[in-house]
Amino acid sequence: MKNADKLLKDLLDREAIRELPARYCDCVWRNDIAGLVQLFAPDGRFSLATATQTLAAQGHADLQAFYVRGLAITPRPYIHNQVVELGKKGHAVGRCSLELRSARRDMEWLGAGYYLDHYVKLKGVWKFASREFTALKMLEEPAPAVVSVKRRAAEVGASKTAPAASASPRVRRAKAQPAAAS
Repeated sequence: MKNADKLLKDLLDREAIRELPARYCDCVWRNDIAGLVQLFAPDGRFSLATATQTLAAQGHADLQAFYVRGLAITPRPYIHNQVVELGKKGHAVGRCSLELRSARRDMEWLGAGYYLDHYVKLKGVWKFASREFTALKMLEEPAPAVVSVKRRAAEVGASKTAPAASASPRVRRAKAQPAAAS
């Protein structure tokens, strides 16, 4: 049997992790993009897979651009059925179901799916290391996010002294992965 200190630590970790998806939804509802991005590790990744596209953003700058575009459709998320599995050395995995509604369409149903989350504990605080959303049904999809201008300039070999405005952003699409069977 685990000792009381270990049980308490596990309970506190589990509660902090369960709060992350709730905070994520709260930030989406309030259009708090800066708060949303801070829920991720500095190299954190988000991906969204629908029937027609798979989009991804990694790192705070790309996540910022992703959420600016993604929240334009005014989604209102509701999470359900959250499960957390504590790992070792500051890592954990979680899953939760999502029902999505549209604020600009009088809270009309927009879609449903699930998240697969990987969490990491950095300096005593749990963050999303990655968040993978698989849409089972989406009536409206966010516009593709763009990578940061700085990264795009590096990709096309632009000099570091070239003005940022001269580098045109491009759509960043992740490699499509098969949908999970239900």
